[in-house]
Amino acid sequence: MENYPINQNVKHSVSSMHKQKGVVLIIALIMVVAVTGIAVTLMNSSSVDIKITNSAQERETAENSLIGTVQKVIANEAAAGGNSAFLMKASEIPEGGYGMGDMDGASNTMTNLNNGALDLPCPRKFNFTAGVSCNMVQVDTTITYGTKSKHTLTISTGVAQEMASLNTGG
Repeated sequence: MENYPINQNVKHSVSSMHKQKGVVLIIALIMVVAVTGIAVTLMNSSSVDIKITNSAQERETAENSLIGTVQKVIANEAAAGGNSAFLMKASEIPEGGYGMGDMDGASNTMTNLNNGALDLPCPRKFNFTAGVSCNMVQVDTTITYGTKSKHTLTISTGVAQEMASLNTGG
């Protein structure tokens, strides 16, 4: 068996391999930290997306509930017949609006849309009917929703109540 002399280059490469194992470990740790940072960022952005989605759902739910409440308020006033608040004269409606009470967690206020004390001609698609005027009012229905009820949503509905009128005002 022959003995070959050990090449100096082989010794050098063996010792440099031992030194490189520490560098590889440091680079691997840096990569793990970078990937962890990316993962945390993605998780934060997905939680923001969830909050936005929940907020949109809360608003949609509040809006649908409010539309139903508006329809109930109008139906109740229509069922009241001659005692309906929609038949109030312009002079009977206070400047700040007439409180129609709360329903389903929403407050309802009616304001006068007439210009002055006289009734207005009714908005019509066809010919005007003589002797018929309209009491024009607006019903504002407001609900609060969301966490700690910090959001407010209002629907304003115009109501034109036909009335026989002599345009006597007040």
